[in-house]
Amino acid sequence: MRIHINKLRRRKKDWGFSIVTLGGFFIMLAAGLLKIGNPGGIAASPTTEGALLQEIFTYVFLPLQSTMYALLAFFVASASYRAFRAKNREATILLIAAFVILLGRTPFGMMLTGWIPESFSVLQVPNMAIWIMNSPNLAGQRAIMIGIGLGVISMSLRLILGIERTYLGDDSA
Repeated sequence: MRIHINKLRRRKKDWGFSIVTLGGFFIMLAAGLLKIGNPGGIAASPTTEGALLQEIFTYVFLPLQSTMYALLAFFVASASYRAFRAKNREATILLIAAFVILLGRTPFGMMLTGWIPESFSVLQVPNMAIWIMNSPNLAGQRAIMIGIGLGVISMSLRLILGIERTYLGDDSA
């Protein structure tokens, strides 16, 4: 809160967002603690149907969350288009793997390769999709988690040693 109050006092860049942040914080705090508009009174849960906190959550937060997911879908579609253009070997492998996974997750994929005998079940599209998700995909997920862990450790050290100060609103670091 101190960061946003300082931003407002000094009229720093994007200070209007600090007004919205602090306003939203105080409105939700008042609605939750004072139980404003709560049909059950002060003793009832703030999440009771009809309570101001629940109304704000239902009619403000959930639509904003849906909007963010919709924007994320367009971002993912744009990134997928750029990534899946088969310009090199890696992009072609990625495109084929994505196609196999998409096909393997639908009944049509089983219908396409359901006739393959059980002894060659590894060639069925759903089984290939499961293998892709359990082997190369899992290796990638583990690599990402290792990278996240190393990033958390390095950021923690920067914070502890005082090298990183941007969380205080200091842009010089």
